[in-house]
Amino acid sequence: MLTPMVAGGVVFPGLFLLSKKTLQRLPQLRWEEADAVTVSARLVSSVQAIMASTAGYIVSTSCKHIIDDQHWLSSAYTQFAVPYFIYDIYAMFLCHWHKHQVKGHGGEDGTPRALGSTWAVVRGYLHKEFLMVLHHAVMVLVCFPLSVYKQQHTLLHKVNGALMLLSFLCCRVLLFPYLYWAYGRHAGLSLLAVPLAIPAHVNLGAALLLAPQLYWFFLICRGACRLFRPRSSPPPSPCQTQD
Repeated sequence: MLTPMVAGGVVFPGLFLLSKKTLQRLPQLRWEEADAVTVSARLVSSVQAIMASTAGYIVSTSCKHIIDDQHWLSSAYTQFAVPYFIYDIYAMFLCHWHKHQVKGHGGEDGTPRALGSTWAVVRGYLHKEFLMVLHHAVMVLVCFPLSVYKQQHTLLHKVNGALMLLSFLCCRVLLFPYLYWAYGRHAGLSLLAVPLAIPAHVNLGAALLLAPQLYWFFLICRGACRLFRPRSSPPPSPCQTQD
């Protein structure tokens, strides 16, 4: 799985740097850095759009059944494109930063005049490109894990499962004992004395909220046991054995 991601991490930033240096150093061009950055970022985005469209066309024309059929390119290109979304957040910021400098907000050497100015550029960038940054973040943090969800044998899937188990335990289960402990600390009571010191309907409400959390945590633990328990491979299905 790492091979497509490494390839994407080389191709997209590498193409950006190659285009930028070419536009700046060719004697016939000698572009300013701001123009070279903007055009190079757009070039890489166009290349990514063409590659994604081509991959989508290949997958859609190769699969006859929209639900059951799978194509290796759909998973491989998803992994290949992950570095692009990370790179593009930085590339868009570079374009925004250079536009900020062109407007006269930079120092004599083209750098921001103060740290506060740098943060102002960052805030302006996030305000202007919030939806695009959010889109890229969702692609990396949500869509990519979903695309490799069926790869239970990989280390990444197991690490993701362990982190989900730990985060659910801390944020959804242990939250209730922590609330009782925090109230007891504020009121000068021990943890065991808190349920007797607060109204019954508060305890009932907490119990009703905690009950589904415990059930879901049980399901997660059961799934984790199946994930980490070594077991023999199941026999191939008839569909997998057909030519």
